[in-house]
Amino acid sequence: MRRPLWLLVVLALIALPVYTRAGTITPVSAQLTADDDAYLLTAEFKVSLGAHLEEAVSRGMPLYFLLEFDLTRNRWYWANEHIAGKTINYRLSYDALTRQYRLANGALYQSFASLGEALRVMSRVFALPVVAKSAVKEGDIYQAALRLSLDRQQLPKPFQVDAIANSDWQIDALTLHWQFIPGAPDGGRAPK
Repeated sequence: MRRPLWLLVVLALIALPVYTRAGTITPVSAQLTADDDAYLLTAEFKVSLGAHLEEAVSRGMPLYFLLEFDLTRNRWYWANEHIAGKTINYRLSYDALTRQYRLANGALYQSFASLGEALRVMSRVFALPVVAKSAVKEGDIYQAALRLSLDRQQLPKPFQVDAIANSDWQIDALTLHWQFIPGAPDGGRAPK
């Protein structure tokens, strides 16, 4: 008995794995501005978790993220000199009882009605002190690096293996590099 062609096409489509894209975190902008005692970081990222990670957090698995800032000075005679660094840990989770997403940074947390709102808040950094003014000299050239990434080591153990082997569980996190010149009119802004 011969099956109709449309039935074979439907069965083939069902058998194909569903294509899901991996997530990405892309820096959009970053800037260091002077305050009385320090330089403050203001930055924005474009965050997309991908379908697997969105589903995982919506089912109650917490995701951990790292915001990393590093400031170095190039030296021709030795390795680059580390001037300053800052790391912030975020925990993104979903509470099924309250039906809200929670974004935590240490003991501080905020609740949100949607995942999009939580990601929007996590993707923006405003006036974060990262470098003491006394640590840098005006006119010198420094190298700044900024990255927001998924901390795969904080995932539950079975998912850590999947995060290494399966691209659906990975987030491509790009690092933004720029030159920082203290005292220059636009020396703290990353090029777009």
